[in-house]
Amino acid sequence: MLDSLSTSVVIDTISQVAQSTSSESLFVIIMKGFSNYAIPFLLLIIPILGFAKKVKVYEAFVEGAKDGFTVAIKIIPFLVAILVAIGMFRASGAMDYFVYLLSPITNLIGMPAETLPVALMRPLSGSGTLGIVTELMNEHGPDSFIGRLSSTMFGSTETTFYVLAVYFGAVGIKKSRHAVAAGLIGDVVGLLMAVFICRIVFG
Repeated sequence: MLDSLSTSVVIDTISQVAQSTSSESLFVIIMKGFSNYAIPFLLLIIPILGFAKKVKVYEAFVEGAKDGFTVAIKIIPFLVAILVAIGMFRASGAMDYFVYLLSPITNLIGMPAETLPVALMRPLSGSGTLGIVTELMNEHGPDSFIGRLSSTMFGSTETTFYVLAVYFGAVGIKKSRHAVAAGLIGDVVGLLMAVFICRIVFG
C-alpha cells in the first residue's frame, strides 16, 4: 500500500511538472522554485556556517543588534533632514514633472509610466518608495505586471542618496568621491534588469 501511495505521488508530481512546462517556460519554473526556497536556505545555511567556523552565532547577533541601536541614535538628525527634503520634493510637484519628461524614454524600454515614480523615489527614500509601490498594488493588483515590476524594482535598487546623507553624515565623511556615481549606476542597472527580467518571466 505504501509503494502504491508513493508511486501515485510521483505520478502526480510528474503530471504537474508536465502541465506547468506546457504553459510556462523552464526559466519561469526554475525562478519560482528558487524564490520558494531561497530564504529557508539562507536561514539554514547561516547557522551551519557559523558552527563550522566556530562562531558564536547568537552572541554575534546580539552584539550586532546592540551596535545597530547605537547607529540608529546617531543618524536621527540626518534622517529627519533627508525625510523633510523628500517630503518637499514630492509636495512641490517635481516628481510629476520628472515623470512627464522621462515617460518617452521609459516607453522605449518597455517600462510602464506608472512605475517611473518608483524608479525616481527609490534612490531617495525606501519608505517613500514603499508608499508608491503600495499605491500601485492597490490600484493595479499585486499580480499585475505593474505590481510585479514595481516590487522587483524596489528589491533591485538601493536608497543611494539616503545612505550617503544619513550614514556618511553619521560617521563624518564629507567627501563621498565616487560613491554617488557608483550608487546611481548600480540603481540604473538594477532598474533595467528588473524591466528585462519581468518582461521575460511575466510577459
